[in-house]
Amino acid sequence: MTTRPFLAALLSMAIPGLARAQGAPPRDGWVVLPVEEYRALRERAYPLDPAPAPPPVDATLTRVDYELTLRGDAAIGEARLTVDVLKEGWVKVPVPTGLLVRGARIDGRPTAVIEGTPRTLLLGKPGRTLATLEVAVPVVSSAGTESVRVPSSASALTRVSLLVPRRGLEPTVTGGFLAESAETAAGTRLVAHAASGEPLAVSWRARREDHRASLPLRLRGAVTTLVALGEDATQLTSNVDVEVVQGLAPRVGLPLPDGVTVNQVSGAEVASWAVEKGSLEVRFFEPAVGQARFVVSAEARLPRDGVVWVPLLRLASAERETGGVGIEVLGAGEIEAQEETPKGLEPTDPGELGDPVAGRASPSLAAFRYRPQGGDQPRRLTLRIRRFTPETVLLANVDEARLDVVATAEGRTLVRARWAVRNNLKSFAALTLPAGATLWSASLAGRPVRPGLGADGTVLLPLEKGRSGQEAPAFLVEVVYLTREAAWPREGHARIALPALDLPVSRTAVLVRLPAVFDVEVEPGAFREGPAEEPTSPAFAEAESGWEKDEMKAAARAAPAGAGEGAELGVEGGVAGGLAHLVERFRKEGPSAGVAGVVPLHVPFPEAGAVRWLLTELTPEGSAPVLSLKYRRNRKGGRR
Repeated sequence: MTTRPFLAALLSMAIPGLARAQGAPPRDGWVVLPVEEYRALRERAYPLDPAPAPPPVDATLTRVDYELTLRGDAAIGEARLTVDVLKEGWVKVPVPTGLLVRGARIDGRPTAVIEGTPRTLLLGKPGRTLATLEVAVPVVSSAGTESVRVPSSASALTRVSLLVPRRGLEPTVTGGFLAESAETAAGTRLVAHAASGEPLAVSWRARREDHRASLPLRLRGAVTTLVALGEDATQLTSNVDVEVVQGLAPRVGLPLPDGVTVNQVSGAEVASWAVEKGSLEVRFFEPAVGQARFVVSAEARLPRDGVVWVPLLRLASAERETGGVGIEVLGAGEIEAQEETPKGLEPTDPGELGDPVAGRASPSLAAFRYRPQGGDQPRRLTLRIRRFTPETVLLANVDEARLDVVATAEGRTLVRARWAVRNNLKSFAALTLPAGATLWSASLAGRPVRPGLGADGTVLLPLEKGRSGQEAPAFLVEVVYLTREAAWPREGHARIALPALDLPVSRTAVLVRLPAVFDVEVEPGAFREGPAEEPTSPAFAEAESGWEKDEMKAAARAAPAGAGEGAELGVEGGVAGGLAHLVERFRKEGPSAGVAGVVPLHVPFPEAGAVRWLLTELTPEGSAPVLSLKYRRNRKGGRR
């Protein structure tokens, strides 16, 4: 009994304190972290920019310049090294090996050369630094030729300036090129540049006396000119070959005919050219010794027809001049005759003159050869040119095309295509049949032919060649082929593709025979419906008198009397009668009878079904016209 009052008093005292502890807000406290963890957290919260990558090298040797003077058996002077230091702190720069270094300075202050392999300089300032080395390079003598050789270095540019206290030298350079050779009061100054990463050797010897310079100049030459006579301007191209027999030829002069303007002079030895006082002067890099050649391109204003004086380029200073001239008429024209006897020239074959006349395949080309004589001797050539009025030359064209098309409800389509062709130059016509078509026969001007097959799958039909122009006679090209498609449903649309010929067609007429059990409408497209017309080309009339007409008559006689619009292709009617006639003919002639050439095959077309005449004009070459039809089975077809 005494314990319960005590516990009640204790709880009454603890509950208010607990309530105050739960309702009081929390106070701010302290968190202690190591310095390393704090820095890691800060770097993650505020990342720093990445540090730039260090340079791949500490320093680079940019340029080496040698200033040397020949003294006795050595070339003494300075080697200036331009160094770009890329790193903070001290860096080592190698000295070119093989040099005898007597001292070194960096930016004008003496410095030490660190011995080793290789020897190096110690630099401690970033940026560009100029290091100067006092060097001596030995001179090597052999058979009257002296040379100085500087070693290779890692520098991209190496320049050597050498002063030889003598005149009259012939310098040569190995491992680079000679940039300057000048004679001064102190001697001969030679400047050479080395190739990257290669040693440079500068050699010299006493200049040999050349007595040819004191001898009078004697030369021979050959000038071959192509004169292209155009409608508005005349182009001249001359190949000039110079042979120096005696002396030296620093330049060559060519007197220019009146009205000739030089556009370009090209050649490996040509340094410059100029036209002064009616003469073309060509200067060479070095005085010509032996052979020299260059090409002169010029133009002139000459009459387009009539009497034309041909301009000739000459080597006036040549003691013996050869060559020739070729005259080509550009455009519609020809060389009619020579106005007068050529002077100093004689006719020849163009192939004997060489470039630029040889190899010209032009029907209006005349060639003349120079008679061997001095360059100051007269030469003259006058021709009469005749021009023609340009006319269109017909290559090949189809005057008229007529196609017979028989379509059946089973999806078979038999097509006979005939083209009246006029041809001048083409040997074959490329025919593209619809996909899946089977070629039955082909004929040319009433004669059966065996067509070829092109690489792209086209059928190649041979063509006859007639006269040029519009007078080329027309002849007939005919093919017969069969295509198989899906059977026609009760109603729908049909597209009948026609063959494509690689010739333009002026006019096309298509006779379409459609199944009588369908009502057919021609949809708008390349063709339009029109009345039946007779062919206008005489080629069709000539074909009716040949073997085709005889075969058609025989097939008509063999056809049964009841064949009409209900006949189907390949079942009965005209085609079956024609086949019966061929079988009967085969039995009469006997199986052992031989036939030379291609066996003719003619398929007479039955007169069955509804007839539509379709016309179109101006079909481009290679274009395949398409017949678009809309059909619906009629009542007659429904009862069938």
